[in-house]
Amino acid sequence: MNRSRAVYRLPLIAAALCLPIHLAGAQAVKPLGTDLEAFAYPWPVERMPVTVGAEQGSMAYMDVAPTGHANGRTVLLLHGKNFCGATWESTTRALADGGYRVLVPDQLGFCKSSKPRSAQYSFAMMAQFTRAVMQREGVERATIVGHSTGGMLAMHFALMFPEAADRLVLVNPLGLNDQMAEGVPYTPLDKLIAAERGKGFAQMKAYQLKTYYHGTWRPEYDRWITMLAGQYATDDADAVEIAQAKTSEMILTQPVSQHLARLTLPVTLMIGMRDTTSFGREQAPESVKAKLRTVPQVARQAAAKMPDATLVTFPDYGHSPQVEAPRVFEAGLLPVLAAP
Repeated sequence: MNRSRAVYRLPLIAAALCLPIHLAGAQAVKPLGTDLEAFAYPWPVERMPVTVGAEQGSMAYMDVAPTGHANGRTVLLLHGKNFCGATWESTTRALADGGYRVLVPDQLGFCKSSKPRSAQYSFAMMAQFTRAVMQREGVERATIVGHSTGGMLAMHFALMFPEAADRLVLVNPLGLNDQMAEGVPYTPLDKLIAAERGKGFAQMKAYQLKTYYHGTWRPEYDRWITMLAGQYATDDADAVEIAQAKTSEMILTQPVSQHLARLTLPVTLMIGMRDTTSFGREQAPESVKAKLRTVPQVARQAAAKMPDATLVTFPDYGHSPQVEAPRVFEAGLLPVLAAP
């Protein structure tokens, strides 16, 4: 049964210490390593060896045991492009307290995982490695929760491995529409790499302030900007920049919008309605920018194409409700996971 019209508006919890940001010059950033070697994660990090073409590497992940009464279920958390497994810390704690085992991978090309220079990044490759992590840990079936780019990956994963997913929860996912079909031009990889080289702490913070957090910054967000900028500040002959450019190309050229009707398992879209993300907007001509739709603007139409979809909205939050309002997000997520 299609439940795409069932929309629940979750209550606003007032946020303390909401401060306007003042962007004045670049902030000194400590290099944290190509694979975030100097950035601490909240749980031990496991590494699965991988082979990509002729290169050897590893995929990093956390395997968190239930801290509450174990319910025998596993949740797989998939991070977004400007995020890492560590960004799921609050969500992971809430799930573990609720009795879930939680697998939290860093995708290849991101965070603590390897960044092979010769990789041709694809969602199929990422889904394959993610399934391998599950199998390595003896997990045959899981609930898949994906945020932003991780939401795109969750949908590709469910299409490739329908037996391995019991339901999807998509948090402000990308890929619900085809941005190139709507006018965003293809940008050659060399130009994408050059754009990545120009990124630093101040630019990253300004983008997220405007696009993710609707003009309000909180001090706790600085940790995540420091994490990202610390990778870019590492002297590694552009390994991070190349990986990020290639995954940007992947996101633009591999939408999942044409396959939404094939997602027959239960899907819940959890959407922060103040999100202004529209991937590729920066590289689009002005005539196209004005027509591009944001994630909230395409979510309802996308849900209607899915056979069994429910839309949950967070009217007061943006692209990352799990970061912006963890308690509100978790209060909405846990009943979704507990539903039959």
